[in-house]
Amino acid sequence: MITSYLTHPDIALHDMGSHHPESPMRLQAIRARLMLSGLLQQTMQSEPGPATRLQLERVHAPDYLSALDAQQPQSGLQQLDSDTRMGPHSLEAAALGAGAAVRGVDLVCGNRADNVFCAVRPPGHHAERALAMGFCFYNNIAVAAAHARAVHGIERIAILDFDVHQGNGTLDIFHDDPAILVCSSYQEAFYPWRYLAGDWPNIVNTPLAAGTGSLGFRNAVEREWLPALERHRPQLILLSSGFDAHRDDPLGQLALDHEDFHWITTFAMDIARRHAGGKLVSVLEGGYHLKTLPLSVEAHLTALLGHPYSP
Repeated sequence: MITSYLTHPDIALHDMGSHHPESPMRLQAIRARLMLSGLLQQTMQSEPGPATRLQLERVHAPDYLSALDAQQPQSGLQQLDSDTRMGPHSLEAAALGAGAAVRGVDLVCGNRADNVFCAVRPPGHHAERALAMGFCFYNNIAVAAAHARAVHGIERIAILDFDVHQGNGTLDIFHDDPAILVCSSYQEAFYPWRYLAGDWPNIVNTPLAAGTGSLGFRNAVEREWLPALERHRPQLILLSSGFDAHRDDPLGQLALDHEDFHWITTFAMDIARRHAGGKLVSVLEGGYHLKTLPLSVEAHLTALLGHPYSP
């Protein structure tokens, strides 16, 4: 099993302030843990380039991208909403995140890796076609899906999003696209409070009550996602991998454990093996507890490498 690990040091230049939960420390903590456990050394590591304007425009409105460029400050922070701030290097980091997702698709579609983990930030799944929100500027997973279709001719794609927050941006971009199946689990009646109501054939919304733990999460995924995935028969699996559904994360009230992230990853890999020749790309979304996030990512990467979970 060849697992590629994609990240870039310049992603750390994006900083929304010393007290913001979406901090450069997230990737530092992940890397330190994976080095200590020896998992990082088992992966094929490389650095992505930034996504191009063409790649971004497949999912984002050109006027929106131009407006973001115009708002990027030379110094200090530009407040886009109550949660999202842009610094001098924010769009550089965001373009590298989207570029990693694109590179991941190229690697699995070119048979140069079995699966890929993109250790990137800022996250992307809240970014809508023409709106930055929820720490997100570019929708990395949507950019990856559009690239897979445009460049590699992939006709059926499944996006599985297990963040504590619904991936409203991904729904905004793909909710009327039958070629893209989006399955999203999240804490019910919770941020972003958009796209929580609606009935689209290609969207499987799976709200979970606050306090939901392993059994409730796994039962819901098997009950709601599995039939839809079997019908869709995706040729590529993309994961919006949010680890803020962990019981210790400060931004949500779900109660998952590290082993649940190994389980959902193994679930996705099984779908990928049966329908997509194993092709799977995972992109980091949420996860803000600096002690539990690295352990959750470790469980995720352990599954990607084909190893059993060992706490």
